[in-house]
Amino acid sequence: MKLYSGPLSLFARKVEIALREKGLAFDREMVPFSQSTGYAPKHPAVLAANPKGQVPVLIDGDLTLFDSTLIIEYLEEAYPQPPLFPAGAKARARCRLLELTADEILLAPLRQLMHRSEPPHPDADRRRLREVEAEGAEDKLRAHFRALEAQLAGPYFCGDFSVADIGLFMMVLYTQRLHGPGLEATPVLAQWYARVAARPAVAMAAAEIAEADRLLSPSLARPGLGKPGAGAAPRRPG
Repeated sequence: MKLYSGPLSLFARKVEIALREKGLAFDREMVPFSQSTGYAPKHPAVLAANPKGQVPVLIDGDLTLFDSTLIIEYLEEAYPQPPLFPAGAKARARCRLLELTADEILLAPLRQLMHRSEPPHPDADRRRLREVEAEGAEDKLRAHFRALEAQLAGPYFCGDFSVADIGLFMMVLYTQRLHGPGLEATPVLAQWYARVAARPAVAMAAAEIAEADRLLSPSLARPGLGKPGAGAAPRRPG
């Protein structure tokens, strides 16, 4: 298998975690990225495989796939052990819904924080407006964190570790690296976050993201930006 990934692509990192959790060997090619130009020019192999020109792209023999959710569902069917979905139609549907919540619901306010990793906008008024919008997005993220904590009845969201934990962890991780709200007000969610972060496959992805930020995202270290820097490390309650 070959995976086209990106150093700061949270969706590509989801797939990397799933591959490593399943113990699958794969070659990885990191697509060049910068905070000023993004992925431009687009990688030709990624463009050929994905009409959107985005990572992740997975090649498994004669099969080429894009979209993190579709890729992980394929991996679950083709390589079912160890499973990343619970047994039973209803349990699997709930698990998929939680992953969708991560990818579609939490991502919306998270996008309002992403300017913090980019070079500062040259217009001071635009910079202030972005931060006002980010503060509103942070309130929404806090509400989502409270709602997620209310759903957490065990060590993981769907019984055993699952794709729901991967997707939700990545969104919380990116909230932390972008100086968003911490988890102090949701201690049960904070314990879950630390538990997931300790898994070797997850820890590897988080460490690589932190290293990529050191090289690619100097804006995250500038004084006065949001809250004290948390990088890719879990934030503890208290």
